Amino acid sequence: MRLSGASADDLLKSNHWREAGVSQVTNLTAKVFNRRAIPSGTIESRWSAPDGHLIRRIDWPQPSTARGSLLFMPGRGDAYEKYLEVLDHWHGQGWGVTAADWRGQAGSGRFGLDEVTGHIGEFTEWTADLSAFWKEWSQDRKGPLVLIGHSMGGHLALRVVAERALAPAPDALVLVAPMLDVSPEALPPAFKHAFARFMASLGDPRRPAWKWSEVPGAVPAGRQALLTHHDERYADELWWRQERPELVMGTGSWGWVASSLASIRQLNRPGTLEAVDTPVYIVATRADRLVGSRAIHHAATRLPRAQTLWFGPEARHEILREADPVRQRALAGIDAFLEEVSTT
Repeated sequence: MRLSGASADDLLKSNHWREAGVSQVTNLTAKVFNRRAIPSGTIESRWSAPDGHLIRRIDWPQPSTARGSLLFMPGRGDAYEKYLEVLDHWHGQGWGVTAADWRGQAGSGRFGLDEVTGHIGEFTEWTADLSAFWKEWSQDRKGPLVLIGHSMGGHLALRVVAERALAPAPDALVLVAPMLDVSPEALPPAFKHAFARFMASLGDPRRPAWKWSEVPGAVPAGRQALLTHHDERYADELWWRQERPELVMGTGSWGWVASSLASIRQLNRPGTLEAVDTPVYIVATRADRLVGSRAIHHAATRLPRAQTLWFGPEARHEILREADPVRQRALAGIDAFLEEVSTT
């Protein structure tokens, strides 16, 4: 059954889900999930990039009758441990699920001047990794192939799709609070890029671009107010940082800032997003204080096959780790989109 002609919100307000035989999508609280344990049956391993750099990954067992496969890529400073709950949800919906680090983050090494600063020379290092990983990962997988990215991961996912750098091409793309601009959004990306390049040139570009906290690796006060209203899910991240100290990451480097703005400008080039023919589902919040909501809205108008789900002040940046009313609505919207993809 193709669920076209209606938005995800329309579907959620109707009885279409039960008629389609996928009523389980809306029952997102029935299963108690331990967010502080690696799910049984999953496999954590290392993938060797073409240059030999080892990148951490986690794979859920492939369902015997998989609806398709999805690859989830997290944001800057993230680790896949933060998203075990939602990844397990998608696996429960019948998808083959994989998540991975970005090189230089989480359990995949560091390139900054210290153990907690996130640095990359150019974002093309990450797009090259994603292209190579996708090529291997997609082999012999049946059904639709879906790429999902959060924040910086959403930016990079959109970029590789826009540049047609993935073979085979994904059947669908999901972007959650994608980093299509950075604060302050009132300043033009070209101005911010020029300033970041200047700052990077004043010293070692691997040095921190902003102050993180008084104690290296410690979490700054007020950080949760940027990410989620849900105290327990936020505490889960801190627990994983203690359990696995290699996950700890603080500020980005000036090199990262300059590279991120260069990549943002690359995506903004006329005709780039207009040429994307992949179905795209975007989940975002107008209350985001980390990435530019206006840039996300503008990108959605440029993408020919984009659907959007918007939140207001009830949602902060980490929408998939928000309080249940927000999280459930976001997941149901994504699931409706994935259902449409898997049945066409």
